[in-house]
Amino acid sequence: MKKSISIIIPVYNEQDNIEVIVTALQEVISKLDYVWDITFIDDGSNDRTLENIRRQSLLYNNIFFISLARNFGHQNALKAGLNFGKSDCLITIDGDMQHPPSLIPELLKKWEEGYEIVYTIRNDNNDKIPTLKRKTSKLFYNVLNRLSDIKLEPGTADFRLLDKKIVDVLRGFNEDDLFWRGLIKWVGFKQTSVEYTPEARKLGKSKYTYRKMMAFGLKGITSFSTAPLTIAIYFGFISAFLSFFYIPYVFYSIYFGHAISGWASLIVTVAFLGGLQLMILGIIGMYLGKLFIQSKRRPHYIIKESNAM
Repeated sequence: MKKSISIIIPVYNEQDNIEVIVTALQEVISKLDYVWDITFIDDGSNDRTLENIRRQSLLYNNIFFISLARNFGHQNALKAGLNFGKSDCLITIDGDMQHPPSLIPELLKKWEEGYEIVYTIRNDNNDKIPTLKRKTSKLFYNVLNRLSDIKLEPGTADFRLLDKKIVDVLRGFNEDDLFWRGLIKWVGFKQTSVEYTPEARKLGKSKYTYRKMMAFGLKGITSFSTAPLTIAIYFGFISAFLSFFYIPYVFYSIYFGHAISGWASLIVTVAFLGGLQLMILGIIGMYLGKLFIQSKRRPHYIIKESNAM
């Protein structure tokens, strides 16, 4: 009996890439000896993305879609795909054609060798990725690896293959701030990686602005590390310790009658300590905010319509 594959593709305003990625996937997978299907997760697109997906689902009986009620974010869209994948293995791939479908046979080969998780690592040493994006990505992984217990290789992507047993485990993850790259590394099992060179985006526009990338980075760090809280404590101790060195200067100013001349340095000190306190409160508030949102236990996504259920 042939093994089955489910390909999960989260998309947001990718109307021009739907037919392109379906054609590319068919060319690759039709040559392989597997039963396969494609499920698009439309993450609240406001262009003709869903319309184009419907058209493809009418042309092919192995193409399905799940349309979310609004834009819930890439990681939550992946959660929707994981919850509905029922095949022997599941492959997640982005819909912008920057994840090369031609790499899928290599992922399947590793799976057949016994690996339960096969993730991909983006080769950043090329001109197709903007310099600033390469540097910020490298900085993020360096910070995450230093502050947390998990170790992610720079360039780790959401293009991966997961065995059915891994998918069953991941369905039980209900934390609010999902960071799948970290969670999949955290679960363990037998893992390996495959490197790829990303394709340049040919159609549509990137949805990952630098602001979203920064928010995604903060989510990853705070989801797997309490080190920022520890750092805040150290900052507090250091600033308190340094303030003791100001005491001799105070006595000196009083004794020699130069108290007024120290006004500038006093203001600088107060401003520095005030800013430090606000920074520490901000870090604490970030973690408290995550607890507050988690306590509401809202769903990760809401399905508007689907032909996959």
